[in-house]
Amino acid sequence: MHCESWASRDAGLDGNVCFRRKASANRALPIEYRGGPLYTSFQSMRDFLFSTLVSVWVVACAGASPSPPAPPAAVASAASSASSQDVVDASPETAASASADEANAPSPDAGLEGAAQSTSACNVQSPQDFLVRQNFLREGAGGIKRAIQYRTDTYGYFKGFGHAAADAQSPSHYAVDTTFMGLPVKMHGKVVPALKCVEEEIKRSCADHPYQAHALAGIRFRNTYRGSEVTNHVYGIAIDIDPAINTCCGCVPPWNDAPACRRPAKTEYDRMAMPECWVHAFERFGFYWLGHDVLRDTMHFEFLGDPDRIRKTSSN
Repeated sequence: MHCESWASRDAGLDGNVCFRRKASANRALPIEYRGGPLYTSFQSMRDFLFSTLVSVWVVACAGASPSPPAPPAAVASAASSASSQDVVDASPETAASASADEANAPSPDAGLEGAAQSTSACNVQSPQDFLVRQNFLREGAGGIKRAIQYRTDTYGYFKGFGHAAADAQSPSHYAVDTTFMGLPVKMHGKVVPALKCVEEEIKRSCADHPYQAHALAGIRFRNTYRGSEVTNHVYGIAIDIDPAINTCCGCVPPWNDAPACRRPAKTEYDRMAMPECWVHAFERFGFYWLGHDVLRDTMHFEFLGDPDRIRKTSSN
């Protein structure tokens, strides 16, 4: 028995068919037909037998051979037709919404910044320019006065600086105990949420630069600046990290006597033990790094953002 394709030259059909074939010499074969002999050529006899065998065996083979699947082109055409029908049947509002969704869909190359912003409880914000030390010093007495009064109104009255309201409290009144990177520190309650978001960002983005902080300094109860300036430490919005190994090369002795202040360095990042990525994590949430200042105080971060915009809300 032979099984061949229905598309073979002998059959001229589609599918599979099995048939029996017996080799024979190329000669006339006698068969009985209505009581008399009938002679035909081998070609005629072969066609006759082949047609008869096809009729008998096609049923058996068809049951054993499953129907061929629809060609992929037909499936693709059907899907395309259905998709087109969906667009035709869609209302103008639905179509516009779909177009807007496609236009606003995030790029596959979206950076880590977008991911962090979507998962953090805090808004990404920059320091307010008028609170940056080098900016208000450049403006003179007026700039210093404005920066001090803002801190007084926002974080409390530190004696001798700014104009206090009748019911004003000192910044220490609002100080709370918290932790940062596993270490205890006392900070103004308003900025603690931002500090927590900084810690989360450090853990997320600085994994390749491990660093263990050993000492922190938060709120202070006396001013360590001279003249008309007042340190942000007295407001509880500044934090120092590892003062012994993160230098302040523009400060007074003994801070500027550190060996790192005397060695050549391309940037101020090279004069501290803390990884640079820590600085970027603080700056992401409204803190200013005093390493950018003429003091080159690499240990020091101060919150100069808007405390009312720290947490994400439906309004911002």
